Amino acid sequence: MISPISKAFNLAKKQNRPALLTYTVAGDNTKKKSLEILKSISKHVDICELGFAHNTPIADGGQIQNSAYRAIKSGTKLKDVFKIVKNFKNSKFSKPIILMGYFNMILQYGKNKFLADCKKNGVNGLIVVDLPWPENKNFAKECKKKSICFIQLLSPTTSNKRLKLIIKDSHEMVYYISMLSTTGGKLKVSPAKILSNYEKIKKIKPNKNCVIGFGITEKTISSLKSADGLVVGSAICKEITKSLKKRQNPVTNVNKMLIKMKDKILLIG
Repeated sequence: MISPISKAFNLAKKQNRPALLTYTVAGDNTKKKSLEILKSISKHVDICELGFAHNTPIADGGQIQNSAYRAIKSGTKLKDVFKIVKNFKNSKFSKPIILMGYFNMILQYGKNKFLADCKKNGVNGLIVVDLPWPENKNFAKECKKKSICFIQLLSPTTSNKRLKLIIKDSHEMVYYISMLSTTGGKLKVSPAKILSNYEKIKKIKPNKNCVIGFGITEKTISSLKSADGLVVGSAICKEITKSLKKRQNPVTNVNKMLIKMKDKILLIG
């Protein structure tokens, strides 16, 4: 049976465009508001990534750190993240959802309980930033038993031998980190170099869905149009911060931004 994540990629390919994935933090800036943002942007995107906030997000730049801080300040716990997911998946705006976070929070929650709650509330995929291959092999197998896609991370420094091994163990998609940086940094490598590395991944297993993340903005999307999917996260978190500082509704402003982003995606097909 084809998974919701694979269905989303197949639809984008039929429309001759990359899938658009977004990242927001659960509980930013309140639990209610983050659910409203999810519902609003889901109309324009293919897959939603939802972060569970950590007080030391090592992979994240300033914009996502700000979002994480607001979520922690609003009192958002993992149990609240699952409530947000459940409400989103039960709404008419439902899209495939990928949870993203750090392994120590999963351990504190309890691995078995965490995966059971993922399954119960409709989580489709999982990215664990600080659990690399091969250390993640057993946990990834447990995810697969629950029909949860464990998403392996690949970087510009991943050797060809290691790429092959990781891709062999991967589920229905992999995530290519475009540059050695935290999220939200300016693109430090050329789109041509990013695509060259991306093509190495695709040659290993052409039918494996591969998304590109880090440094994806409205300006860079058209240069990376051959990718299976593109992840926009820091730009959304930045828009939320800007809206709050101006005392404007972040739901409205993020929605406007994603409409422009989707238009850009449609124009490049």
